[in-house]
Amino acid sequence: ELATEAREERRGEVMFACVAVVGPANNPLFVQTYRSDNVVTGMQEDPIKFHYILHCSLDAFEEKASANSKTRDNKDSYLGLLYPTEDYKVYGYLTSTQVKLILVAQTFNAQSSKEGSVKKVFESLHSAYIDAVSNPFYTPGKKIQSKSFEKRVDQIVSASA
Repeated sequence: ELATEAREERRGEVMFACVAVVGPANNPLFVQTYRSDNVVTGMQEDPIKFHYILHCSLDAFEEKASANSKTRDNKDSYLGLLYPTEDYKVYGYLTSTQVKLILVAQTFNAQSSKEGSVKKVFESLHSAYIDAVSNPFYTPGKKIQSKSFEKRVDQIVSASA
């Protein structure tokens, strides 16, 4: 009964299960997973599943980025929904340096009005990414191992819930 109430409470709310920053050569620079329970089984998802989802999203990312490059305004890096899976929706954002920001959202009856909030999360993540790579101790193309970046990503994700 309590689980049903919790599920009802979260209905319509976007909850991010994974955040990733992927380099121009499709190398993972940062991957952070958050506790995510499978809707059907109620069991916690394996973080490896999100690596698989991220890997699969790269193909959809390339297709959408190339299709949108002819029609979209260069200022808008938000690519929107890349593809839905059974339990998640994968959203993408492409920076001017071809770095990919990917959000895996667990959704329950999400309306299209949530697109604006997803875009704002991406803009905040992009700003955090810029700050992290602007650090003189960061080596370009290497994994981002900054505790302050990780903390900022956590704050962005928790503020969007």
